[in-house]
Amino acid sequence: MESLMLHKIKCVIKGGGDLASGVAYSLFRAGFTVVILEIPHPTAVRRTVAFSTAVTDGFIDIEGVTARKSEVNELLTKIGFEPLNYIPIIVDPESACLARLRPHVFIDAIVNKKNYGTKITDAPFVMALGPGFTAGSDCHAVIETNRGHNLGRIIISGTAEENTGRPGGVMGHTFDRVLRNKKDGIFKTTRRIGDVVQKGDIVGYVNNYAFKSKIDGVIRGLLPDDFKVRYYTKIGDIDPRGDNAYCYSISDKSRAIGRAALEAVMVKIKEGLLTS
Repeated sequence: MESLMLHKIKCVIKGGGDLASGVAYSLFRAGFTVVILEIPHPTAVRRTVAFSTAVTDGFIDIEGVTARKSEVNELLTKIGFEPLNYIPIIVDPESACLARLRPHVFIDAIVNKKNYGTKITDAPFVMALGPGFTAGSDCHAVIETNRGHNLGRIIISGTAEENTGRPGGVMGHTFDRVLRNKKDGIFKTTRRIGDVVQKGDIVGYVNNYAFKSKIDGVIRGLLPDDFKVRYYTKIGDIDPRGDNAYCYSISDKSRAIGRAALEAVMVKIKEGLLTS
């Protein structure tokens, strides 16, 4: 496998949330060059395990893999030519730099249940996570993101399962473990990811409206203080299992999706469709 020089195969990922980060982590660990494109103000709540956090903090380390905020100009003479020991994060909400980066693989991983412009011609191999895409027309492959028997399935024709609108169950808790905003405003909080909360504890405010935890647990995801939010923005989530370590490690779902994406890329290499 060393003769393939996997670092010469460039994988660009649109989005740096927790599921996208599972994909980035798997591909990077396997030896591929990985670049993430993000928006100026990422909305991922699981910020401790989302490479998008590098946009605001400059860098982030997730299980030994580092991401750094970067500029496309500084990468053009590096990516594909030499192995990088980090994942560059570029603020590029329109994916305008694709023509300059010329990736072998492009993955739409914003998981927004709708295609916001990704085309099957964006790269030799284009993938997307979850519903809103049709493999064979929008992209070459779709990765199933819905929990259950098909989680991580690589779909090469057709679509992923429709969005249920129901959060994944954790110890029997679904909607009650997720905090969502009810109006536009500014989110204010003194809480941090990893804090232990009891049912009824205030997690934060939007326009002086207090958001209270509906269950006992640990804050596993939370938007930063002073963050501008819109209606139905996910503000945070509470993990009823109460294990602080889960706040700082890649989830089972994210890891499954990441390994599925890695498998899909390796299959294309085996078929001779991706060469360095």
